[in-house]
Parts: sequence; structure tokens; C-alpha cells
Amino acid sequence: MYNIMLVEDDLTIARTLQDHLEKWDYQVTLVTDFRNITEQVLRLDPQLVLLDIMLPYFNGFYWCGEIRKISKVPVIFISSASDNMNIVMAMNMGGDDFIAKPFDLNVLTAKVGALLRRTYSFQGQVSIIEHKGVVLNLSDTTLTVENQKIDLTKNDYKILQLLMENIGRVVSREEIMQRLWENDQFIDDNTLTVNMARLRKKLTEWGLMNFIATKKGLGYIIE
Repeated sequence: MYNIMLVEDDLTIARTLQDHLEKWDYQVTLVTDFRNITEQVLRLDPQLVLLDIMLPYFNGFYWCGEIRKISKVPVIFISSASDNMNIVMAMNMGGDDFIAKPFDLNVLTAKVGALLRRTYSFQGQVSIIEHKGVVLNLSDTTLTVENQKIDLTKNDYKILQLLMENIGRVVSREEIMQRLWENDQFIDDNTLTVNMARLRKKLTEWGLMNFIATKKGLGYIIE
């Protein structure tokens, strides 16, 4: 379980974020003493820090600079101060990403997950994911069905990896799009529909009809 340290002085926002992220199996620690953030980073040893800009005593830019003196932990700024100068300052001070308030909680969760994967994906990663006799090989990005290997496109693999990492849980379209295109560029929602249709056609040809189920208005699931 990843431990996220949340530095947000608005308790209502902090509790909302904590409740939402904990539903996704993250451990979230709220900072309540804003006088020495670096001391708490050293004590908690989080895998990611969510950091507001406007804070008591010193702002988030200052604390990000101080954190960078002692740790390479990923830092995502969350702030209503979303003009270009603040975004540039956040990146220059060592931030890894910036999310403007008010934000969509699902988008924030997708960004958190993407940054954690990029940072920690090679630490103790398993080499295969198996479900009902279907094996996804993470080493060569192939799918094996009844001892037959299926070659996957880059997007086929990313979709299946995300869904098979979350067996039994509905994965939103937004989360899948974030996995496929990990940037802030606008992607037409229809692009995901096309990719999903191609993948399902390929799976059906190998006898895996309805392997990926649609939950209308919610997303996709492998049950």
C-alpha cells in the first residue's frame, strides 16, 4: 500500500481527498503541523506528497525546495493558483505535477496512480498477471490463451494491464485514458472507444468473448 502525505490546510478539502484516495487503497496521512514539513517527510517516509501552495508560515514552493534537499519523493502540487507563473514555479522548485483546484477527484486519482507507477514500477514488479487461465506477460507484453501467445499493440497491453491489475473493480474511462496518454493533452473520448473495440475484437477471435465487461456510465471491468 502506497503512503501519501497530504499537505493541505483546508480541512474540508483535506478530508475529502483523504476519504477518496483511501477508497483506492492508498494510505493517506494528513499534515496538521505546518511549521516543519520536512521533519514529517523524514518521519513518515511517504511514497508521494500532495502539496498545496498557500499554507501557513511558509508556502508550498518553499517546502518543495526544502523537501528536495532531503528526498526524491514525487510531489504533486494542488492549488487554486493555477496561472502559468505558479505552474512554472512549481516545476522549477522540484514538483513533478500540478493539479488546479477545483479538480475532478477521478483525474487526481489517475495522476497519482500514473506518477506512482512511473516512480516505482521497477521495484518488486511481478512478471505475469493471470486470471481464469488468461496470462498477461509483463516482460514481453503478450497475452497467452490456451498456450497460444497473442501479440498486443502498445495500447492493447496498457488497457489489459490496468484492467487485470484491478480484477473485480470498475476502472473508469478517465483512468484508462490517463494510462494510455500520460500527459495533459486533450484526447477525444472516441479514441478510447476505438481502441477498446479493437481490443475486444481481438479477444473475441481467441474465444474470450465478454472478457471485458462494460459498466454503463462507469467504465470497464474484468470480473
